[in-house]
Amino acid sequence: MNKIGLAMVLAMLSASTLADVSVKDAWVRGTVTGQSASGAFMELKSSEDAVLLGISTPVAGVAELHEMSMDKGVMKMRALSKLALPAGKTVTLSPGSYHLMLMDLKRPLKKGETVPLTLKLEGKDKKLSTLEVKAEVRDLTAMPGMEHQH
Repeated sequence: MNKIGLAMVLAMLSASTLADVSVKDAWVRGTVTGQSASGAFMELKSSEDAVLLGISTPVAGVAELHEMSMDKGVMKMRALSKLALPAGKTVTLSPGSYHLMLMDLKRPLKKGETVPLTLKLEGKDKKLSTLEVKAEVRDLTAMPGMEHQH
């Protein structure tokens, strides 16, 4: 086998060892002029244990993984360095819970647009990968499970 053939076989083998992460219902909350932040939401499911390490997008200067919780009636939000994606379990990123914060927005996000998001993942074998996601911008007042209207 020549070097190119061997390299192709090795590339296919290493790609198959990465966690297969699926994304469902990815969306971003729309913004109004002057608003500098928004949230991105989705459902993630991995075929094997994996970790979401971060996110990037060309529409924001800063994109972070966050957790929102209530503590004695006070809403608290904090940045997370990672989020576990247990094998076979759906992890939901939604308002009021885990979510992606898009800050220092470069422009308003209008309903009906698509926002590209790049998820940074780590498989159980510690191999890093990225997953490209296209998230629909929904109305400013959108909540999870709301059917979008055309």
